[in-house]
Amino acid sequence: MQAPAASSAMGSLLFLLGVLQLLAAARAAYKQWIPNTNFETASNWDKERVPCASDVIHFEKNKVLSVFVGSTHAVTEMFLPLNGELLLAPGAGFAAFDGSWDAGCGSGAVLRFADAEQRSWFDPALWQDVSPAGGQEPAGRIFSVDEERVPCQYDDVIFQPQTSFRVNLDSSQQVIHLRSISLMGQELSSAEAWAEYLGGPSAPRQFHGNGSLQVTGARCPHSSGCACGNTQDGHRICASLLGAAGCPALPCQSPLRPLGHCCGVCGAVVTLDFTPDFDLQKYQDRVVQAWLSLPKYKGVQMAISKVHSAQTFLGLLPRGSVPVIQIVLVDGGAGEQAGTAAQQLATDLVGDITQHGAALGISSSRMEVATGSTLGGHAGGRVARRIAAGTVLGLLSGLLVLGGVLFLYRKGKLRPCPLRLHRLRDQAEDVASPEPVSDKGFDNPMFDVNCPSATSTSCSS
Repeated sequence: MQAPAASSAMGSLLFLLGVLQLLAAARAAYKQWIPNTNFETASNWDKERVPCASDVIHFEKNKVLSVFVGSTHAVTEMFLPLNGELLLAPGAGFAAFDGSWDAGCGSGAVLRFADAEQRSWFDPALWQDVSPAGGQEPAGRIFSVDEERVPCQYDDVIFQPQTSFRVNLDSSQQVIHLRSISLMGQELSSAEAWAEYLGGPSAPRQFHGNGSLQVTGARCPHSSGCACGNTQDGHRICASLLGAAGCPALPCQSPLRPLGHCCGVCGAVVTLDFTPDFDLQKYQDRVVQAWLSLPKYKGVQMAISKVHSAQTFLGLLPRGSVPVIQIVLVDGGAGEQAGTAAQQLATDLVGDITQHGAALGISSSRMEVATGSTLGGHAGGRVARRIAAGTVLGLLSGLLVLGGVLFLYRKGKLRPCPLRLHRLRDQAEDVASPEPVSDKGFDNPMFDVNCPSATSTSCSS
């Protein structure tokens, strides 16, 4: 009689574990590296085509390379690097060209393999969000601020199977943390498995730079989410993304600058203070289902994540940071309409929080707005706060100085000093002539009167 009960309990446990795994997968972010160093990728060659039999293949002598070869190629001549590897798929390889005519190749040319040294880990353009199976996520209503477009500390990183690559890991962090890395179709999700891979021959040819990757196997432990962890390399992300062009011009007069984003936006930023009961994924689903699905918000996109907001004393002196939930809302409006739909959605969210915030695990909210028809609450509010903070700080400083002076005076450590004023003209006459000063007095140009010497007490016109 106990066996069926035990079997039922085991089945329930397995079901619960399955549900937890699905929830973890739903919260996980998968980012896939886009470029590769494959032999058959046309963009990897200076002439934008794959070498044919009559071509001379040239790999730079001093470049470090890992090149995946997916098929068999006839070659006339090939120059290889001093430090490189060719990863051959089953059945792939190279054969000597027999000299037969190839109509699609012509007389041949010299083809040089492109330089992959500057492909940076922190370039958002080189990553794409994918599903756990590796398929590209469709563009939807949710986007990410720029710092979160490259792998975050709890993300899963995928390098496509049957590809080679080379990534520059230059970073302001000594260690770049990840949950897992998938290479050649194999997921490495433990520090031990990753260390074993690093000890192999391919890793030094695939990863270079002053940073290093560390696989932890850990997922974000908080239902409220975790900060991405790329703030230290924010300048690298923005430099890779913007280059020399800089940020584009926007129709709103005072664009908002969300935390973790390289440029300003027209729209709204809602900041949430939360309690331990807050669930980031559930709240995101609530916003998508209740508001973003409405026709009037068709063009609105949302980015929502946990960020660290810097705290200051009186708006001037830094005093650490606190975690908050940042919601960035943008729309496709132009001219005076830019940001207006996002502003309306932000207003709806703040109103909903006023009514249901306690049940959602939200203790307070703040909204900043920049549209094509307003100056923007962000810039104006910030300037006003700084002016007020400067005024208050100045008053406090003045009161502190006066209090110190009064304290020293009462203690007898500060005594008034007699102030002696000297007539500058008398001093000048003393220097010019040794004769004693006459009693004729001096001219008063202000009132055109003649005053007797300093010992006299009256003047006559």
